[in-house]
Amino acid sequence: MLLLIAKRLAAVVVILLALTAVLFLLQHISPADPVKTMLGPGSSQELVAQTRRELGLDDPISVQYVHYVGHLLHGDLGTSYRTRRPVGTDLATFLPATLELTLFALVLALVLAIALAVATTLNWPGAGVFRLVLLVGAAMPAFLLAIGGIILFYKQLGWLPATGRTDILDAPAGPTGLLTVDSILHARPDVFVDALRHLLLPGLAIAIGPAVSIGRVLRSSLVTTQRTDYTRTARAKGLTEVQVMRRHVLRNSVGPALSMTGLQVGLMFAGVLVVELIFAWPGLGQYTAQSIPVGDYPAIAGVMLLLGGAYVVINTVVDLLQAAADPRIEA
Repeated sequence: MLLLIAKRLAAVVVILLALTAVLFLLQHISPADPVKTMLGPGSSQELVAQTRRELGLDDPISVQYVHYVGHLLHGDLGTSYRTRRPVGTDLATFLPATLELTLFALVLALVLAIALAVATTLNWPGAGVFRLVLLVGAAMPAFLLAIGGIILFYKQLGWLPATGRTDILDAPAGPTGLLTVDSILHARPDVFVDALRHLLLPGLAIAIGPAVSIGRVLRSSLVTTQRTDYTRTARAKGLTEVQVMRRHVLRNSVGPALSMTGLQVGLMFAGVLVVELIFAWPGLGQYTAQSIPVGDYPAIAGVMLLLGGAYVVINTVVDLLQAAADPRIEA
């Protein structure tokens, strides 16, 4: 197990270095001049040249990359051309909203996936209808689900809000930045309920697609495991199907589902950035959308590096969880 952890950590370092190299090269092949973007279109050539020297942009590209990685290791992601603040500060401001939405959508996707897999495997009443609804939802892109959800649940039924994180003006702003957590820490059940209501529509729009993908893989694994000899032995001992599922089948079936979950996380990140724009969610999606038109490359690169790093780390954790669930995995 220790050897596996060492291999995965080494792979994480290599992948992150490759990611930084790609982002660095994209910045240099971009037609936009970062200095002119920073100083404005009316700046003089002398000021532009002086600023380029001060920023080290006249150095050889290899030297610039070493400096770039060195700054990253010290937590320096550069300064946003648009906000004039350190990108790290901006990310710390916008990240909690995106993190809360992503975690909520991930939990929702896992719950729906398990429900889909177990219900269809055990042929529970209504499982066919539940499966059909999820399949129809998964056939639509996240942005279309988001728009449809707003039309149905906000415009027509008036059940759920359509924009923002909360309607409560004095909602707690800390210490975690996650409204659901902060509302519990401040004993504010009204804020907690309101935050959940705002999370439901965007969370469902993001979660349904991954839920079906994970659920299908889990169901296939469950069906295969149910046909094994030790499962038949458990039934012969008089255990009910639910007991067999809980004690013998689920743990031995989660490996493929965990792999699919890791793959779906990347799609969820992409869905989050799009869905945030539709729901006016004050997270990284809004920050990125505001940065792209003005060529704010440090901000864009900071978001991409953060999400790419998170994706790599999550898949590494998934690999380790698979090894914990199945000791036969050694590499």
